[in-house]
Formats: sequence, structure tokens, C-alpha cells
Amino acid sequence: MSKSLQESIEHLKKLKFLFVEDEKDLLDIISETLQKLGVDFLTAKNGEEGLAVLKEHANEIDIIVTDISMPIMNGLEMIKEAKSLYPDIEIIIMTAHTESKYMTEASNYGVTEYLLKPFDFIKFIELINQKKLK
Repeated sequence: MSKSLQESIEHLKKLKFLFVEDEKDLLDIISETLQKLGVDFLTAKNGEEGLAVLKEHANEIDIIVTDISMPIMNGLEMIKEAKSLYPDIEIIIMTAHTESKYMTEASNYGVTEYLLKPFDFIKFIELINQKKLK
């Protein structure tokens, strides 16, 4: 990593995230860690809720991190809708799926970055710091 971990965390603190994940335990772990780091974030339990949060906070959210397999509205449906409303929004997929059909569909909507579960905070921090945001 070209930056120190502390510099990388400082970069995270300049951004606002929306995490969309239906696994409560995973969302709780991510939330606790982000709170300890002082990172600004919102959460949603499925794609439908994620879209509602995005619409309410669209001018604040820099990056969406979303699961694919969720009830009510899956991540790919949410990505399609989010990109149609906010074409420049950055989205990262967080998934246990490595199947190419999901990645191909996501790339059709302009989403090329993904994190494999289990969620790895160091890889997450590295991925965010590679992005040219703010």
C-alpha cells in the first residue's frame, strides 16, 4: 500500500458510504468497525431500502458497497436503478459470488470493483484509496 494505514483511514473519513447488506451479523461488524474508525456511513438491509436511502441522501453519498443476493430487491437490480438515477455514483460489490455472470451484469452497469466475502477491511481500505474521489 503506497499510503500509510493511518493516511488511508484519514481518506476514508472524507467520504460517506452506503452499505447494503442483508446479513445482520456482517452489517453489525462493518458498522462497529467503521464507527471506531470515525467513518461516515449509512446502512440498508436490501436493495429497495438501499435505493430509498440513496434517494434521500444522494448528494452526500460517495460510494455504495452492496451485496448481490438479498431479499425484496437484489443488489444487481438496485445497481441498475441507482446507476439510471445517479450515473456517476461509485459502487462496489461485496459478495460471496465469484460467478462471472454476476460480474458481467454488474460491469454492464459500470460496476467493476468487488470485494469477496468474508469482508476484509484492509482490502476495502486499499480499494477505496485506489479510487480518485474527493
